[in-house]
Amino acid sequence: MTTQTALAAADTPAPRTVDASHTPKPESALGDPSRPWGLIALTAVAPVTWGTTYVVTTELLPPDRPLLSGVLRALPAGLALLAFTRVLPRGSWWWRAAVLGTLNIGAFFALLFVAAYRLPGGVAATLGAVQPLIVAGLAFALLRERPTPWRLGWGVAGVGGVALMVLQGELRLDTIGIVAGIAGPAAMGSGVVLTKRWGRPEGVGLLSFTGWQLTAGGLFLLPIALIAEGMPPALDAPAIAGYAWLSIVGTLLAYALWFQGLGRLPVGPTSFLPLLSPVVATVLGWLILNEALTPAQTLGFALALVSIAAAQLTPRRKG
Repeated sequence: MTTQTALAAADTPAPRTVDASHTPKPESALGDPSRPWGLIALTAVAPVTWGTTYVVTTELLPPDRPLLSGVLRALPAGLALLAFTRVLPRGSWWWRAAVLGTLNIGAFFALLFVAAYRLPGGVAATLGAVQPLIVAGLAFALLRERPTPWRLGWGVAGVGGVALMVLQGELRLDTIGIVAGIAGPAAMGSGVVLTKRWGRPEGVGLLSFTGWQLTAGGLFLLPIALIAEGMPPALDAPAIAGYAWLSIVGTLLAYALWFQGLGRLPVGPTSFLPLLSPVVATVLGWLILNEALTPAQTLGFALALVSIAAAQLTPRRKG
């Protein structure tokens, strides 16, 4: 199968099937055994690749160009998908795609970079870890998906695990940075819930849907990057390789898998998967940058992983 054929197959809406048997499946003590773990694993690839952003940025990309990095991550990938699929939004999906692209990508990237520049990395990562709790509140308000004490508890535990991993030394807090650090995950959390609420237009493939949002997010960031950072500098080979990784793997592939998962998985447990990003960033810092892990960081690493796994389960209520 050629690459073009494979992409075309990925962009073809899956046919709907009806289960005529409607036979209920027994639940184990930890919930439905038919939960699609393969789909969860594929969706988790997205935050895993996002976790490589820190080491790629520090080792390969030009310094002090965070917004440019956001534009080059989103816009080329989005335009490539639009050129390949040749499908544009129709009707209300013009403004819906713009809203989703801004929340999931454009505003999220911009606020993330503001927080990263004005706060220690550990504080910014810890604020980002509150996203599952934000999503829980939004899902209840917009989707009537009631949060369970189980997932709320693991949401708090996940924040604690990330804090243990990344908070070190004396803390330097900045009001604008704190606001941006909370607004960033709130923007993406809103995008997650609205993506679930609106779904995908009938007859529109996953690649087209992803391309709309990446293009909208990149166009949102482009004028902000030009005003704040000026024209982009000349790029050397390492920078080109870094941007290619972030655009193709960390954005095009990652967001396609992410939006596929959002369309087919419950929003509550899925919102825990981004906690994998600081986990991966910590591991890569240890492996590649020779950053030592303290016992507290190791404990936080384990707690974050347990929180992600536990949130995918639904304990059966006792009679």
